[in-house]
Amino acid sequence: MVMSAEEDHHSPDCDNTCLSDEYMRLEPNEVTFIDLFKFLFLKDNKKWEFIKTESLKKDKINPFDYPNEEPKFIDHKENNKKKQSSKPFEYRWIVFVCIFIQKLLLFDSKPFKYRWIVFVCIFIQKLLQFVSKPLSWAGSKFEMWLNICSRNGNISGLLLKLLRWEIIEIPETDSENYFSFIGCLDKRMELPNHIKHGDPTYYSSIAVMASKLSYENQSHVKKIVTDFWKMEFKGFYDFWNDYQDKPTTQAFIFINKNVEPELTVVAFRGTETFDADAWCTDLDLSWFDLEKIMGKGTGKAHCGFMKALGAKKGQGWPENIEEEKGEVLKKLAYYEIRKILKEVFRENDKGRFIVTGHSLGGALAVLFPAILSHHNEKDLLKRMEGVYTFGQPRVGDEEFGNFMTKMFREHEIGYHRFVYGNDIVPRLPYDDTTLMFKHFGSCILFDSSYIGDVVDDEPNKNYFSRKWFWKKIKIACKELKRSFTIAREKSDDYKEGWMLMFIRMVGLVCPGFSAHSLRDYDNSVRLGLDDVFSRHKHKLCHYN
Repeated sequence: MVMSAEEDHHSPDCDNTCLSDEYMRLEPNEVTFIDLFKFLFLKDNKKWEFIKTESLKKDKINPFDYPNEEPKFIDHKENNKKKQSSKPFEYRWIVFVCIFIQKLLLFDSKPFKYRWIVFVCIFIQKLLQFVSKPLSWAGSKFEMWLNICSRNGNISGLLLKLLRWEIIEIPETDSENYFSFIGCLDKRMELPNHIKHGDPTYYSSIAVMASKLSYENQSHVKKIVTDFWKMEFKGFYDFWNDYQDKPTTQAFIFINKNVEPELTVVAFRGTETFDADAWCTDLDLSWFDLEKIMGKGTGKAHCGFMKALGAKKGQGWPENIEEEKGEVLKKLAYYEIRKILKEVFRENDKGRFIVTGHSLGGALAVLFPAILSHHNEKDLLKRMEGVYTFGQPRVGDEEFGNFMTKMFREHEIGYHRFVYGNDIVPRLPYDDTTLMFKHFGSCILFDSSYIGDVVDDEPNKNYFSRKWFWKKIKIACKELKRSFTIAREKSDDYKEGWMLMFIRMVGLVCPGFSAHSLRDYDNSVRLGLDDVFSRHKHKLCHYN
């Protein structure tokens, strides 16, 4: 089943190129909240304009039809209408309760399950669209408050300055000293001193730091890369999303010329906490049918991620595109990054590169070589050292995973997918018979003690398992306790601030959300990765 945030109204061929005809597409802009609730419980879906699907028209199959044993709601015979309308409220309440319970009992049946997934997906996207501007405004004010506190000695120092009538430092949002919300949770920006080029953990260390830095503004990124890391800053980019009609994908590129061969790093930004557009990208669960453009055996990929990577509206993935000129320079991520990499390797034909990212950024990182393969970019693929992702969601079906595994092995590209503890994001979208998303390759899994292991898949793969509920609460309690002790046990570099401690407390109620923090991934690489590589070198040396 497929769900999509948008459809190209101007080019009907786009859907035939990009989206699978075997699955439906949804358009949240064409439905109201009231219609959504009606859709969830009413049997007839022919009037719902926000559901678009070619296969249903072609095959005359309705996945929302309930089985014959589905309970009838109320007999609508003409001779019963007056009787029903005259019944007291108690009668109507009994009917409501009975039907509601029967709906719950039918939840495992595919028709109602389909409706429920559509309902939740579209409802959240509609809600995000509704609160997009106030969410962005509130997020920017909250970030500014965190930065003001940080620049003025935290809350106690700020209050002291106010009492003394001293000047309060207020940073500019685009300054090199301004931190994003993600950055405020972990301000460590220096590369670990004990990790050197040639160490098995070198690429992972630089990848996790780049993934963390990708959430900052351009001035901040440039300062860290040039002044702290002593590397060449190539550029910071706001890439256009042709489907959302705005720049919503960010990435930066830098080159380490202090090593041989030179290493170019491409880091994609993940989902920002207060960015509704990025959350809508995550929730666009339409399938992008790769078999239509790449041939049999390539499977299907998450359409929201494909759009963010640079799929061309109305065309899909043409090998080359003409750059659109106008007031806004509409550069698409994949095409621009590919062009920059080719320019870099024309100057140094022995260079190598890696792609990395956290969360949504990890999804874009792993899809990037898939499109390179589609365009037969063998020269770039042979220069790719590896893909390093942290808290990456699932990006495709099982067939796509098999295709990617074969392609990585053919070009000897390392694929290192890091998962920390009960992080919820790598366990989404669901790996089940309804959504059919699947991870591929091995998983480098770290527990709450930052002890790592290499596993085929993370435990509790769909997160909401009842048998894991108390285990997750217990682990969240351990993580909160660790916040108060880790600095004493390790060093002051691992000291956690009050904001992160608060998020750990939220994790007691919603275990798995706090585990998505990049701080835990950075700690895992710093403290536990050496041991993982020493024990599983045979699995991690090239690809997994």
